[in-house]
Amino acid sequence: MPADSSLPLYPQILLRNVQIVPVGGVPAPDGAVDVRMQGGRIVGLAPSLAADASDEDVHDGEGRWAIPGLWDHHVHLAQWADTLARVDMTGTRSAEEVLARVRAHLDELPGSDRDSVVIGFGHRSATWPRQPTVAELDAVSGQHPVVLVSGDGHNGWLNSSALALLGAPATEGALAENDWFPVWGRLADLPGSREARDTAYQLAVLRASARGIVGVGDMEFGDGFREWPTRFARGIRDLKVRVATYPDGLDAVLAAGLRSGDILGESGGLVRMGPLKIISDGSLNTRTAYCDEPYAGGSGLAHPCGLANYSATELTEWAARATQAGLRMAIHAIGDAAVAAALDVFAGTGATGTIEHAQLMRPADIARMARLGVGASVQPAHLLDDRDVTAQCWPDRADRCFPLRSMVDAGVAVLLGSDAPVSVLDPWLAMAAAVHRSADEREPWNDAEALTVGQALAASTDRQPTLGVGSRADVVLLDADPLTLSAPAGSVAGSASSAAVAQRLRAMSVAATYVGGRRTHRA
Repeated sequence: MPADSSLPLYPQILLRNVQIVPVGGVPAPDGAVDVRMQGGRIVGLAPSLAADASDEDVHDGEGRWAIPGLWDHHVHLAQWADTLARVDMTGTRSAEEVLARVRAHLDELPGSDRDSVVIGFGHRSATWPRQPTVAELDAVSGQHPVVLVSGDGHNGWLNSSALALLGAPATEGALAENDWFPVWGRLADLPGSREARDTAYQLAVLRASARGIVGVGDMEFGDGFREWPTRFARGIRDLKVRVATYPDGLDAVLAAGLRSGDILGESGGLVRMGPLKIISDGSLNTRTAYCDEPYAGGSGLAHPCGLANYSATELTEWAARATQAGLRMAIHAIGDAAVAAALDVFAGTGATGTIEHAQLMRPADIARMARLGVGASVQPAHLLDDRDVTAQCWPDRADRCFPLRSMVDAGVAVLLGSDAPVSVLDPWLAMAAAVHRSADEREPWNDAEALTVGQALAASTDRQPTLGVGSRADVVLLDADPLTLSAPAGSVAGSASSAAVAQRLRAMSVAATYVGGRRTHRA
């Protein structure tokens, strides 16, 4: 059930009869307690609290388990919202399969939609027998504009009509990286996009709340620091948002005098300025992630080791400017050479923040990351998608991919997310992938790098530990204790396999979600 938008942002709520789950090594009280939320914080927690205000709403937790609100630290929220209404291309294994889906979709369009732009999402071409061309997409679509966004977001396969409509550079194949990103951003300017996107945002936020999400790091392109206050005023207010900017928006952010953490607009603190986001390299699936060694079978690639999108000088200058102005950094780095270069930037400028993805790492850079105090914003569900393509493209370095446990053990602050729409906006899927690194009957991939349930949960709460007095009033009620999922009925505690634990995590039932004490979801 969606939240009541007429409620104040931070109401006074007495939540009775809940059991507190210990998070981040902080002990929890034994037995059921009552929790009082006021002004966006927990102000009381005890076995029994008396209602003390006529305007205090009393909710019965019915003995459920309470955890801090969940965060997805890396989301492209507009793109995720848009995918809810896009043609699904996930699971396609060749250009021919995608073309068949495009043809079928166009054949089913009603007459009123014959001039609309068709947008698909989800194909991954790295393992295809050959790469797609504009000409073959033209052959099945004619003059109808078609845009196909790859599953990792790093390239776009467009037909000639769409290339012309969106002012894209001429190409024989898919657009990638810096040729593609500006074109992707222009999709928001198509007729009717704002109204359709507001509706999609409401649906996306509703679904996120139903999975226990109270906040996101929004890494979307564009002027989010301007757009989110307006979006909030239009009623999209059921989660907290930290809004990133990119180098092309840095001057405007600095001119506005914004620092990371500053409140944006009249959001009451629910919408805040986030980091400067820089995409320093590409991705594995497009074979553009910047690596120390060449890709297997990559002798025909224009860039056999992948590609650094910016020079070290450019990265350093941006980081220095942002740091001096009070902005944190979020540097996208997937290949090991890109991660090393990003750490050089952090070390050389004194910047604070995160490396986004950190998919392939040198062991020495994990220790360096910890020494520098740089966090790792990672997306465990990516390893489910990237296992096979890693075996094809990085067979000589697969043991260094997604080193989650190594980072935690080294003292790196690990934060989980989805990179939605690259993977589903679902923190329980991310936790499940971190705990059991397999999506099928195969053994976990690099099992030594798996996290415990407790570690995965702690990496999903925006570093908020066990709920207590003074905690944010961001609370999620669960129908099961996630820390005891490894002990199914009739078994010895801890005897269940990681696969069974992961299955239970993915099926976790969220009974209620509170953002600042305001209930945004009730099952």
